[in-house]
Amino acid sequence: MRLGAPVFLQTKDPEALARAHVALGYRAAYCPDFLSLDDLAQVRAVEKAFAQADVCIAEVGAWCNPLDKDPAKAKANRQYIAQRLALADEVGARCCVNILGSFCETGRWDGPSFDAYDETFFQACVEVYRQILDAVRPKRSFMTFETMPYYFLDGPEEYLRLLRAIDRPGAAVHLDVCNCVNSPRVYVQNAELISRCFRLLSGKIRSCHLKDIKLADDEGCTAVFREVQPGSGKLDLARLLSCAKREEDLPVMLEHLPAEQNYLDARDHVLGLLRDLA
Repeated sequence: MRLGAPVFLQTKDPEALARAHVALGYRAAYCPDFLSLDDLAQVRAVEKAFAQADVCIAEVGAWCNPLDKDPAKAKANRQYIAQRLALADEVGARCCVNILGSFCETGRWDGPSFDAYDETFFQACVEVYRQILDAVRPKRSFMTFETMPYYFLDGPEEYLRLLRAIDRPGAAVHLDVCNCVNSPRVYVQNAELISRCFRLLSGKIRSCHLKDIKLADDEGCTAVFREVQPGSGKLDLARLLSCAKREEDLPVMLEHLPAEQNYLDARDHVLGLLRDLA
C-alpha cells in the first residue's frame, strides 16, 4: 500500500511538490488543485515528476451533485465530472472520485434525502455515470464513487450491485469505510465490515480514505458519529491497514484534518501501526 495526504507546500513546481511528498514519507498524493485540461504541458510535467519520485496520484476529486434539482446546475455538474475524469486519465491518476449525487432539497449539495434508497434514485445514478463514462472512455483511470452513510452505497454488497448495473469497464471502487458506519451496531462491529469490504471488493479498489470515527457520548439517546483524527476513535485501523497491504499498490489517503500538524500526527500513528503489522 501507499500512504498519502495533503502537502502544505504553496508551489506549482511539479518536482518540488513531488519531493515534498517523498520528504514526508508519502508515496501517494492527491492531484494538485491547479491542474487543468487547459494546460496539458503542466499535466504532463506533474505526471513525469511524480512518477520519477515514485509517488502515485491517487485521486482527482469531482465534488459536485450531478443530480441537482436545478436542471442547469445538474448539467453543468455532469460536464465538470466528465472533465475531472478526463483529467484523471491524462495525469495517470488511479481514479476520479465523487459522490453518486443527491436529491437533497435543503440546499446542501451532498445532503441526505428520503429518496436515497429508492430504485428511482439508484437508476438515476446508474444513468448519469453511464453517460459520463461513455463520453470520456478513460483508458488509464477509473470513475469511482464515495461510500456514504445516508444513501444506498453504504457497504460492499451495494457497491457490487452498482458496478454490475453501470456495466462499464471504467467504473471501479473508492473505499471509505468510515463513511459506511451509520449505526451503533456497525460501529461496534466495524472490524467485520472492513474485512467484508476488502473480501468482496478486492481487485476493484482504486483508492481508499483513512479516517477514524467516534460515537458521541453526549447526545442522549440519539446516535451521533463524529469523524476524528486517526487513533482517536474506534475504527479498527490495524485491520484496515492489514487488508490494504494485501491489495496491489493501493493508495491509502488521510483527509479532513484541520491543520498540517494533525496530518503529521496521523501519519506517525499510521506508520506505527504499519510497523506493528510488519
